[in-house]
Amino acid sequence: MNNPPIFFFLNIFNNMAEITTLLQILIWGLTAGCIYVLMAVGLNMIFGVMKVVNFAHGEIMMLGAFTSFWVYYYTGLNPYLILFISMILVGVFGVIIERYGFRKVLGTGKLNEIFLSLGLIYILQNAAVKLWTDDIRKINSPFSSATLDLGMLNITYDRLIAIAFTALILICLYLFLTKTDVGRALRATSQNHEAAMLMGVNVNHMYMLSFGIGAALAAAAGTVAGILSPFNPYMGTIPGIMAFTVIIIGGLGSIPGAIIAGLMLGLVQNFTIFYFGGAWKEAVAFVLLIIVLIIRPTGLFGEEH
Repeated sequence: MNNPPIFFFLNIFNNMAEITTLLQILIWGLTAGCIYVLMAVGLNMIFGVMKVVNFAHGEIMMLGAFTSFWVYYYTGLNPYLILFISMILVGVFGVIIERYGFRKVLGTGKLNEIFLSLGLIYILQNAAVKLWTDDIRKINSPFSSATLDLGMLNITYDRLIAIAFTALILICLYLFLTKTDVGRALRATSQNHEAAMLMGVNVNHMYMLSFGIGAALAAAAGTVAGILSPFNPYMGTIPGIMAFTVIIIGGLGSIPGAIIAGLMLGLVQNFTIFYFGGAWKEAVAFVLLIIVLIIRPTGLFGEEH
Protein backbone atom coordinates (compact mmCIF):
# COMPACT_ATOMS: atom_id res chain seq x y z
CA MET A 1 0.00 0.00 0.00
CA ASN A 2 1.39 3.40 -0.97
CA ASN A 3 2.17 5.89 1.79
CA PRO A 4 -0.22 8.86 2.01
CA PRO A 5 1.19 12.13 0.61
CA ILE A 6 1.59 13.53 4.13
CA PHE A 7 4.27 10.93 4.91
CA PHE A 8 6.10 11.76 1.70
CA PHE A 9 6.34 15.43 2.69
CA LEU A 10 7.30 14.55 6.25
CA ASN A 11 10.19 12.46 4.91
CA ILE A 12 11.34 15.36 2.75
CA PHE A 13 11.13 17.71 5.76
CA ASN A 14 13.11 15.33 7.95
CA ASN A 15 15.78 14.94 5.26
CA MET A 16 16.01 18.71 4.85
CA ALA A 17 16.30 19.19 8.61
CA GLU A 18 19.10 16.61 8.73
CA ILE A 19 20.95 18.28 5.85
CA THR A 20 20.55 21.66 7.55
CA THR A 21 22.00 20.28 10.78
CA LEU A 22 24.97 18.80 8.92
CA LEU A 23 25.62 22.11 7.16
CA GLN A 24 25.44 23.93 10.50
CA ILE A 25 27.96 21.54 12.02
CA LEU A 26 30.14 22.02 8.92
CA ILE A 27 30.23 25.80 9.48
CA TRP A 28 31.04 25.36 13.18
CA GLY A 29 33.77 22.89 12.28
CA LEU A 30 35.31 25.19 9.70
CA THR A 31 35.33 28.06 12.21
CA ALA A 32 37.03 25.95 14.87
CA GLY A 33 39.40 24.69 12.20
CA CYS A 34 40.34 28.26 11.28
CA ILE A 35 41.50 28.91 14.85
CA TYR A 36 43.55 25.70 14.79
CA VAL A 37 45.00 26.61 11.40
CA LEU A 38 46.17 30.05 12.52
CA MET A 39 47.74 28.52 15.63
CA ALA A 40 49.38 25.63 13.79
CA VAL A 41 50.72 27.69 10.88
CA GLY A 42 52.33 30.04 13.39
CA LEU A 43 53.90 27.12 15.25
CA ASN A 44 55.16 25.64 11.99
CA MET A 45 56.67 28.98 10.98
CA ILE A 46 58.70 29.03 14.20
CA PHE A 47 59.65 25.36 14.05
CA GLY A 48 60.43 25.43 10.34
CA VAL A 49 62.89 28.32 10.64
CA MET A 50 64.30 27.95 14.17
CA LYS A 51 63.70 24.22 14.82
CA VAL A 52 62.26 25.30 18.19
CA VAL A 53 59.01 23.98 19.68
CA ASN A 54 57.23 26.73 21.62
CA PHE A 55 54.89 25.16 24.17
CA ALA A 56 53.74 28.64 25.27
CA HIS A 57 52.08 29.30 21.91
CA GLY A 58 48.63 28.95 23.47
CA GLU A 59 49.50 31.67 25.99
CA ILE A 60 50.54 33.98 23.15
CA MET A 61 47.11 33.31 21.68
CA MET A 62 45.61 34.35 25.03
CA LEU A 63 47.61 37.60 24.95
CA GLY A 64 46.18 38.28 21.51
CA ALA A 65 42.64 37.89 22.81
CA PHE A 66 43.27 40.21 25.78
CA THR A 67 45.08 42.75 23.62
CA SER A 68 42.10 42.93 21.28
CA PHE A 69 39.69 43.06 24.22
CA TRP A 70 41.41 46.03 25.87
CA VAL A 71 41.93 47.92 22.60
CA TYR A 72 38.22 47.44 21.91
CA TYR A 73 37.32 48.44 25.48
CA TYR A 74 39.20 51.74 25.29
CA THR A 75 38.64 52.68 21.63
CA GLY A 76 35.37 51.00 20.58
CA LEU A 77 36.87 50.17 17.19
CA ASN A 78 35.52 47.30 15.12
CA PRO A 79 37.07 44.11 16.54
CA TYR A 80 37.98 42.91 13.06
CA LEU A 81 40.10 46.03 12.55
CA ILE A 82 41.57 45.59 16.02
CA LEU A 83 42.62 42.07 14.98
CA PHE A 84 45.41 43.56 12.86
CA ILE A 85 46.48 45.90 15.67
CA SER A 86 46.66 42.92 18.01
CA MET A 87 48.71 40.95 15.45
CA ILE A 88 51.27 43.79 15.28
CA LEU A 89 51.52 44.30 19.05
CA VAL A 90 51.74 40.61 19.91
CA GLY A 91 54.08 40.04 16.96
CA VAL A 92 56.48 42.59 18.47
CA PHE A 93 56.15 40.80 21.81
CA GLY A 94 57.05 37.55 20.02
CA VAL A 95 60.19 39.19 18.63
CA ILE A 96 61.16 40.23 22.17
CA ILE A 97 60.61 36.67 23.46
CA GLU A 98 62.82 35.29 20.71
CA ARG A 99 65.54 37.89 21.11
CA TYR A 100 65.85 37.79 24.89
CA GLY A 101 64.56 34.29 25.59
CA PHE A 102 64.95 31.59 22.97
CA ARG A 103 68.01 33.20 21.36
CA LYS A 104 69.92 32.76 24.62
CA VAL A 105 69.33 29.01 24.79
CA LEU A 106 69.25 28.18 21.08
CA GLY A 107 71.65 25.36 20.36
CA THR A 108 72.38 24.63 24.03
CA GLY A 109 70.10 21.59 24.06
CA LYS A 110 66.45 20.86 23.42
CA LEU A 111 65.78 20.44 27.13
CA ASN A 112 66.67 24.10 27.76
CA GLU A 113 64.33 25.22 24.98
CA ILE A 114 61.51 23.03 26.29
CA PHE A 115 61.81 24.27 29.87
CA LEU A 116 62.01 27.88 28.72
CA SER A 117 58.73 27.54 26.84
CA LEU A 118 57.11 25.64 29.73
CA GLY A 119 58.21 28.38 32.10
CA LEU A 120 56.66 30.98 29.80
CA ILE A 121 53.30 29.22 30.13
CA TYR A 122 53.17 29.82 33.87
CA ILE A 123 54.69 33.30 33.68
CA LEU A 124 52.22 34.53 31.06
CA GLN A 125 49.19 32.87 32.66
CA ASN A 126 49.95 34.19 36.14
CA ALA A 127 50.83 37.64 34.81
CA ALA A 128 47.49 37.75 32.98
CA VAL A 129 45.57 36.70 36.11
CA LYS A 130 47.44 39.30 38.17
CA LEU A 131 46.81 42.08 35.66
CA TRP A 132 43.29 41.23 34.52
CA THR A 133 41.96 38.63 37.03
CA ASP A 134 40.52 35.33 35.84
CA ASP A 135 37.09 36.79 35.08
CA ILE A 136 35.40 35.66 31.88
CA ARG A 137 35.60 38.24 29.08
CA LYS A 138 34.24 38.48 25.56
CA ILE A 139 34.97 40.76 22.63
CA ASN A 140 31.64 42.17 21.48
CA SER A 141 31.21 42.17 17.72
CA PRO A 142 28.79 44.52 15.94
CA PHE A 143 27.63 41.45 14.01
CA SER A 144 27.01 39.26 17.07
CA SER A 145 23.23 39.16 16.53
CA ALA A 146 23.28 39.28 12.73
CA THR A 147 22.76 36.11 10.72
CA LEU A 148 22.70 35.14 7.08
CA ASP A 149 19.28 33.61 6.52
CA LEU A 150 19.38 30.78 3.97
CA GLY A 151 15.92 29.44 4.62
CA MET A 152 16.26 26.62 7.11
CA LEU A 153 19.94 27.46 7.68
CA ASN A 154 21.04 30.54 9.65
CA ILE A 155 24.74 31.35 9.76
CA THR A 156 26.09 34.06 12.03
CA TYR A 157 28.09 36.73 10.25
CA ASP A 158 30.86 36.42 12.84
CA ARG A 159 31.56 32.84 11.75
CA LEU A 160 31.59 33.77 8.07
CA ILE A 161 33.86 36.75 8.74
CA ALA A 162 36.19 34.57 10.82
CA ILE A 163 36.53 32.13 7.92
CA ALA A 164 37.06 34.99 5.43
CA PHE A 165 39.68 36.71 7.61
CA THR A 166 41.57 33.45 8.09
CA ALA A 167 41.63 32.92 4.32
CA LEU A 168 42.81 36.53 3.81
CA ILE A 169 45.62 36.16 6.36
CA LEU A 170 46.79 32.88 4.81
CA ILE A 171 46.74 34.34 1.29
CA CYS A 172 48.79 37.34 2.47
CA LEU A 173 51.25 34.99 4.19
CA TYR A 174 51.58 32.89 1.03
CA LEU A 175 52.24 35.97 -1.11
CA PHE A 176 54.78 37.25 1.42
CA LEU A 177 56.67 33.95 1.51
CA THR A 178 56.68 33.41 -2.25
CA LYS A 179 56.78 36.90 -3.80
CA THR A 180 59.10 38.94 -1.55
CA ASP A 181 62.85 38.77 -0.98
CA VAL A 182 62.38 38.57 2.79
CA GLY A 183 59.90 35.72 2.39
CA ARG A 184 62.30 33.82 0.17
CA ALA A 185 65.06 34.41 2.73
CA LEU A 186 62.79 32.92 5.41
CA ARG A 187 62.18 29.86 3.26
CA ALA A 188 65.88 29.52 2.53
CA THR A 189 66.68 29.68 6.25
CA SER A 190 64.06 27.03 6.90
CA GLN A 191 65.62 24.71 4.31
CA ASN A 192 69.30 25.17 5.21
CA HIS A 193 70.71 27.64 7.75
CA GLU A 194 74.32 27.38 6.59
CA ALA A 195 73.52 27.80 2.89
CA ALA A 196 71.28 30.78 3.68
CA MET A 197 74.13 32.46 5.60
CA LEU A 198 76.52 31.85 2.69
CA MET A 199 74.02 33.61 0.42
CA GLY A 200 74.09 36.68 2.67
CA VAL A 201 70.91 36.04 4.70
CA ASN A 202 71.00 37.35 8.26
CA VAL A 203 69.76 34.20 9.98
CA ASN A 204 69.25 35.90 13.35
CA HIS A 205 66.89 38.39 11.73
CA MET A 206 65.00 35.50 10.16
CA TYR A 207 64.66 33.91 13.60
CA MET A 208 63.11 37.07 15.01
CA LEU A 209 60.84 37.48 12.02
CA SER A 210 59.58 33.90 12.10
CA PHE A 211 58.82 34.13 15.81
CA GLY A 212 57.09 37.48 15.29
CA ILE A 213 54.93 36.11 12.48
CA GLY A 214 54.10 33.01 14.52
CA ALA A 215 53.07 35.17 17.49
CA ALA A 216 51.00 37.44 15.22
CA LEU A 217 49.10 34.46 13.81
CA ALA A 218 48.46 33.22 17.36
CA ALA A 219 47.12 36.70 18.21
CA ALA A 220 44.75 36.50 15.23
CA ALA A 221 43.54 33.10 16.47
CA GLY A 222 43.02 34.54 19.96
CA THR A 223 41.03 37.49 18.64
CA VAL A 224 38.79 35.26 16.53
CA ALA A 225 38.26 32.93 19.49
CA GLY A 226 37.52 35.91 21.76
CA ILE A 227 34.88 37.21 19.36
CA LEU A 228 33.16 33.86 19.00
CA SER A 229 33.21 32.72 22.64
CA PRO A 230 34.06 33.91 26.18
CA PHE A 231 37.65 33.56 27.38
CA ASN A 232 39.94 33.93 30.39
CA PRO A 233 43.73 33.73 31.02
CA TYR A 234 43.62 29.93 30.71
CA MET A 235 41.98 29.93 27.27
CA GLY A 236 45.16 28.97 25.39
CA THR A 237 45.84 25.63 27.06
CA ILE A 238 43.57 23.37 24.98
CA PRO A 239 44.03 25.22 21.64
CA GLY A 240 47.80 25.06 22.22
CA ILE A 241 47.65 21.29 22.65
CA MET A 242 45.37 20.96 19.62
CA ALA A 243 47.78 23.07 17.55
CA PHE A 244 50.59 20.60 18.31
CA THR A 245 48.26 17.78 17.33
CA VAL A 246 47.55 19.56 14.06
CA ILE A 247 51.19 20.07 13.10
CA ILE A 248 52.02 16.44 13.88
CA ILE A 249 49.07 15.24 11.79
CA GLY A 250 49.92 17.62 8.95
CA GLY A 251 53.67 17.09 9.17
CA LEU A 252 56.25 19.11 11.11
CA GLY A 253 57.26 22.20 9.18
CA SER A 254 54.56 21.83 6.51
CA ILE A 255 52.27 24.87 6.24
CA PRO A 256 49.88 23.21 3.73
CA GLY A 257 49.75 20.23 6.09
CA ALA A 258 48.85 22.52 9.01
CA ILE A 259 46.02 24.10 7.02
CA ILE A 260 44.49 20.82 5.88
CA ALA A 261 44.96 19.09 9.25
CA GLY A 262 43.57 22.08 11.16
CA LEU A 263 40.38 22.22 9.11
CA MET A 264 40.05 18.44 9.27
CA LEU A 265 40.40 18.43 13.06
CA GLY A 266 37.85 21.21 13.48
CA LEU A 267 35.31 19.30 11.37
CA VAL A 268 35.95 15.95 13.06
CA GLN A 269 35.65 17.47 16.53
CA ASN A 270 32.35 19.23 15.81
CA PHE A 271 30.75 16.18 14.23
CA THR A 272 31.97 14.15 17.21
CA ILE A 273 30.39 16.64 19.65
CA PHE A 274 27.06 16.37 17.83
CA TYR A 275 26.95 12.59 17.61
CA PHE A 276 28.85 11.49 20.73
CA GLY A 277 28.89 14.46 23.10
CA GLY A 278 31.38 17.11 24.16
CA ALA A 279 33.36 14.72 26.37
CA TRP A 280 34.89 13.21 23.21
CA LYS A 281 35.98 16.55 21.70
CA GLU A 282 39.64 16.38 22.75
CA ALA A 283 39.86 12.58 22.74
CA VAL A 284 38.93 12.31 19.05
CA ALA A 285 41.88 14.58 18.18
CA PHE A 286 44.29 12.01 19.57
CA VAL A 287 42.39 9.13 17.95
CA LEU A 288 42.86 10.92 14.63
CA LEU A 289 46.52 11.56 15.47
CA ILE A 290 47.17 7.88 16.22
CA ILE A 291 45.43 6.75 13.02
CA VAL A 292 47.48 9.17 10.87
CA LEU A 293 50.77 8.22 12.54
CA ILE A 294 50.08 4.50 12.08
CA ILE A 295 49.41 5.03 8.39
CA ARG A 296 52.05 7.72 7.82
CA PRO A 297 54.48 8.33 10.73
CA THR A 298 55.78 11.61 9.27
CA GLY A 299 52.30 13.12 9.06
CA LEU A 300 50.19 13.82 5.98
CA PHE A 301 52.68 16.20 4.35
CA GLY A 302 55.84 15.45 6.33
CA GLU A 303 59.00 14.59 4.46
CA GLU A 304 60.36 11.06 4.63
CA HIS A 305 63.89 10.85 6.06
